Amino acid sequence: MLVLSRKPGEKIYIGNHITITVVEIKGNRIRIGIEAPESVPVLRAELNDFLRPEAESTHETDLAMDKSR
Repeated sequence: MLVLSRKPGEKIYIGNHITITVVEIKGNRIRIGIEAPESVPVLRAELNDFLRPEAESTHETDLAMDKSR
């Protein structure tokens, strides 16, 4: 994991298409802005964890269907 320190207004670039901007820091909370193509899902961890079992079961079903063909 890469750990960086940033001040409000400073940016982090991921590849050529994703930009993360530190919008605001208040106490122990930070607000960030994320610019990414619509094709790149951006989810909070708790949503990703909530949606992941469903996505994995769909993927497993797809794999099973492919093998049966």
